[in-house]
Amino acid sequence: MVEDIEIFKDYLVVNERQNGLNTIRIISWNGKEDYYLPFDNETYNAYLGNNPDFESEILRYGYNALTTPSSVIDYNFKTKTKEVKKEQEVLGGVFKKENYESKRLWATARDGVKIPISIVYKKGIKLNGSNPLLQYAYGSYGATIDPSFSSIRLSLLDRGFIYAISHIRGGEYLGRNWYENGKLLTKKNTFTDFIDCSKHLISEGYTSKKHLYAYGGSAGGLLMGVIINMNPELYNGVLAAVPFVDVVTTMLDESIPLTTGEYDEWGNPNEEEFYTYMKSYSPYDNIKPQNYPNMLVTTGLHDSQVQYWEPAKWVAKLRELKTDDNKLLLHTDMDAGHGGASGRFESLKEVALEYAFLLDLEGIKH
Repeated sequence: MVEDIEIFKDYLVVNERQNGLNTIRIISWNGKEDYYLPFDNETYNAYLGNNPDFESEILRYGYNALTTPSSVIDYNFKTKTKEVKKEQEVLGGVFKKENYESKRLWATARDGVKIPISIVYKKGIKLNGSNPLLQYAYGSYGATIDPSFSSIRLSLLDRGFIYAISHIRGGEYLGRNWYENGKLLTKKNTFTDFIDCSKHLISEGYTSKKHLYAYGGSAGGLLMGVIINMNPELYNGVLAAVPFVDVVTTMLDESIPLTTGEYDEWGNPNEEEFYTYMKSYSPYDNIKPQNYPNMLVTTGLHDSQVQYWEPAKWVAKLRELKTDDNKLLLHTDMDAGHGGASGRFESLKEVALEYAFLLDLEGIKH
């Protein structure tokens, strides 16, 4: 799948996606050269940068990975050498990328499809099922969640957490069909893919049910709502941010500006087939008396995309029907919208709240 191109006097550069990974292909106009830039990681993110000079012999591109901070790199077409012009600084002075390991796994979904998972952890951990693991996914609108570096995430990794991104259907990680097979009347593939990835991570010894945590926001919050109805026993805790959880009610309300535009993603519930299908997975409509994981649900009073009352009524119904004594926390930011708190430090406070929730459940005090 072609994602971007750059045209130079002597070369055509194509940013492609193959088997989920970004590649950069160099093709000379004279037909003598056609090759891909090498990348030394199983899972990474590479993209074309700003290249305004048609005559240039230098290609500028960006690169980062789960273990490598964002870098700006210049590649010389003639000498085939590269130079890192700038790399994101990690504050503290103790970060070393060689202390961390990333890899890509493949889980088998219940219909036989292979689902890629990008994971990162600090070197030296033992795969004995005792590691806390935070599993993230989105899985809607064809949004591709590329494996990228996060300095904030180091706080978890340095405390023994594994971080995993499940590239489930509904995104476009493996192409357009990957998206088409996770929307409308195939939407349930998104949810079962995530669950099957969870089971794979457990069976391979990366974590266990006592130490597995799930995280998703917005449409990813819908994902969280579905998986806890389907397989609550798999997770010790769940983070659901601005979750879209009352699917049927929202999609039936055409007075909400976003509703009719969402028919292409979820379907029109005024048609019986789509109504029945939506209701069969809608988190709010499928809460039942059973044990649920520990949960932190966050929302914003001024959220225009998923109004605050959706997670509020969802939490209220969960409190009424759940049969356990696990934590169920609702945090409403009275100033925030759908994207969370604005400002550098306010957004970090949101992350701190989520991490504190996870660390408390793991009994990690430092």
